[in-house]
Amino acid sequence: MNYGLYLSASGVLTNLYRQDVYANNLANAQTVGFKPDVPTVAQRDPESVEGSFGSVLRQRVLDQQGGGVWPGSQRIDFSQGTLVPTGKPLDVALQRDDAFFAVRSTDARGNQSIALTRDGRFSLNAKSQLVTSAGGRPVLDARDQPITVSGDAPVSIEPDGRVVQAGETIAKLQVTAVSDARRLSKQGQNLLTYTGADPRKPLAGTVDLKSGHTESSAVDPITTLNSLINATRAVSDAASMIHYHDTVMDKAVNTLGRVA
Repeated sequence: MNYGLYLSASGVLTNLYRQDVYANNLANAQTVGFKPDVPTVAQRDPESVEGSFGSVLRQRVLDQQGGGVWPGSQRIDFSQGTLVPTGKPLDVALQRDDAFFAVRSTDARGNQSIALTRDGRFSLNAKSQLVTSAGGRPVLDARDQPITVSGDAPVSIEPDGRVVQAGETIAKLQVTAVSDARRLSKQGQNLLTYTGADPRKPLAGTVDLKSGHTESSAVDPITTLNSLINATRAVSDAASMIHYHDTVMDKAVNTLGRVA
């Protein structure tokens, strides 16, 4: 089989993955509090090395060509987004890239868990609970309990996270840090989840929120569009190489291999 064809195919598949990631980032350029994903590409070892075949399948010329590429580890870029004024008393923006709000999430089976988010658009539901405007998930206090207000008096959120109603503090938002941001993964709907031990930890220093503001997406549309175009070109180039290898194989079989 043509070894170069397989190398070119790995380039197509890997750059299609990059294309998907950049396209998703670009689609969320206006999503409040969204953090872009960063794709990476890793070099793949030759088959003789990857399969631990030793010298049985080793061919010096082919091994020098490597094993192509494949998707590497993907990470989330938690860089701070721009703060946008809304004037709404229940909108708050985090001013640190290592801080998160804690909310209660319920899956399709009704199982509840704690998720994290950077989206600080909050509102009150029919039960007078403070919830996320997107999805209606209960916002939690420091004891992992939903925050409930009473009566119809106006409610606001102070820069230190206190929820104030009629001049009195009734609760405080849980603003938390995490021990290792690499353990966070996206659940969808702007939520972050984790596996294993709870990575939440007290936030170093004081809580500093920007009341009446939200955090915009951290996606840079121009840079992301440029990356998307480059990934698309890489897919096209690798696909062209597959065509060239196919043409060479056709000539080798049907022309050079023809017996007069």
